[in-house]
Amino acid sequence: MKKIVVTCLLLLSVTAVGIVNVSALSEDAARNGVPSLAPMLESVTPAVVNISTTQAARVPDQLRFFNEEDLRRFFNDPANPLGQQGPRSAVRATGSGVIVDAGAGYVITNHHVIANADTITVSLQDGREFKATLLGSDASTDVALLQIEADNLQALDFADISNLRVGDYVVAIGNPFGIGQTVTSGIVSALGRGGLNNENYEDFIQTDAAINVGNSGGALVDLEGRLIGINTAIISGSGSNAGIAFAVPVDMIAAVMEHLQRDGEVRRGQLGVQIQDLNSAMEETLQTGAGRGALVTNVLPGSSAEAAGIEVSDVIVEIDGRKVESGRELRNIVGLMRVDQEVELVLYRDGSRETVTAVIGGDSPSVAANEGASEGRRLDETGFNGAQLRTFDPASAAVQSEGVRGGVEVVDVDQQSPAFRAGLRPGDVIYEVNRSSVANLRDFNEIVSEPAAVTALSVIRENRRMLVILS
Repeated sequence: MKKIVVTCLLLLSVTAVGIVNVSALSEDAARNGVPSLAPMLESVTPAVVNISTTQAARVPDQLRFFNEEDLRRFFNDPANPLGQQGPRSAVRATGSGVIVDAGAGYVITNHHVIANADTITVSLQDGREFKATLLGSDASTDVALLQIEADNLQALDFADISNLRVGDYVVAIGNPFGIGQTVTSGIVSALGRGGLNNENYEDFIQTDAAINVGNSGGALVDLEGRLIGINTAIISGSGSNAGIAFAVPVDMIAAVMEHLQRDGEVRRGQLGVQIQDLNSAMEETLQTGAGRGALVTNVLPGSSAEAAGIEVSDVIVEIDGRKVESGRELRNIVGLMRVDQEVELVLYRDGSRETVTAVIGGDSPSVAANEGASEGRRLDETGFNGAQLRTFDPASAAVQSEGVRGGVEVVDVDQQSPAFRAGLRPGDVIYEVNRSSVANLRDFNEIVSEPAAVTALSVIRENRRMLVILS
């Protein structure tokens, strides 16, 4: 059982109990006026498998205090030379998976189900067992692709995730606690959940279905038996179901599968910008015209974004026709695109809607969110949110090269301060505050003395423009 603490975020799988409306079921599902999921499940459950793994655990060197002959006798492992590797014992774990291609024998499960496994066994509903080959795995989306050599398999079709709505009924199938295949039901509680682990690529389906140990990698299906996601995690204070569970959606699964089939790993696409969510407070201050989107706070040198002409303070709202309402959405989309793929970006710049073309890169730092925004404000003649400021000498070559004739220099920043957390650093030169030019410290003080939900600082660092947001 793998844990990431949120309240307590457990990477497991989903089961649940819910009420199903008769009208939501097919005619065959109602027998004598009593609703039943049985007809749908008869065609779906053979595609959901149990997964068991083994991993060799070795005795640490510091515990080798018996002689070699005694240890070999005790562990019954005469082929293992203790001087090289030590005696072994097997660590076993169980989970679930879903057959997604019957002809190729492809099985999808969670990365955390098979991580570090020496052997992987897939057990079908009909009792057959097969050793599985790991084709590839991606920890950042918690998706792994297995392959088994077997005939007469049954696979699940992928649902059109764009049609999924909050309140839709869903059914979870898996192997909780290793007791065997179990079916439960619930509803979609929310869509597009993220932020559980900021290092990962997250766009979870939230459901009130229960996730328990062993259900990870199991199927979450709609009432027509189409796969909408694989169950992966819960938020719980006790380690058991609390009615808040998460599944990786099939559109993300399909994108990861493409990478794993081709390369055995996900080679993440890169755009080369740092971004931040554009919220209503920022929009009120910056007047971008976008409303919502991914606010560009930095364009990395030599990146695809720089080549495409993307600029600091641009707000990206679409990529290849897909709507972007947050930095996380842009990061998820770009991260699963192919390197060298050409994309069309719609963005807002100075209140105008524009379209640019970019080629996804693969080597430079990825799309990333800025560090957290600050809280509170401290203002005096030389201090601002923990940063010490002074009027900058406009004769600086660095500023002149950017067309800036004055500004405010950051002399020092307290590392525990809001300014530091927002990304302000010593040596930065602030040349705009909330899109208004500042020539000196007096201009700066006049602007920030007016109450505002956020303060947007346009800065130059090492001859490059950046945007730092304090709120």
